[in-house]
Amino acid sequence: MKKTKLGEFEELVLMTVVVLQAEAYGVEIKRELEDRLNEKLSVGSIQSALKRMEEKGFLTSEFGEATQKRGGKRKRIYSATPYAHRILEEMKDIRTQLWSAMPKMATS
Repeated sequence: MKKTKLGEFEELVLMTVVVLQAEAYGVEIKRELEDRLNEKLSVGSIQSALKRMEEKGFLTSEFGEATQKRGGKRKRIYSATPYAHRILEEMKDIRTQLWSAMPKMATS
């Protein structure tokens, strides 16, 4: 297995980008993750993860149209690269294999 250098939080952010598709921008990624994790996250932590993954080739981004709702500011929309999809599949397979190999856990 090639070492991917994708941390747990980055993996969650990347998966969220894939789930949100055309709505994958900072605030919406944060909202989706907070809902799923049931915890508060900082905008900075999301933005840092997005930047790192773009530098590593997992994401691309482009600016959307400016809207009055955002005071004329444009959203940066993120998309997962084919490389990111391959890595997510690889990580899913590894996790599935490990869960299958684990002995039954006590439930007491």
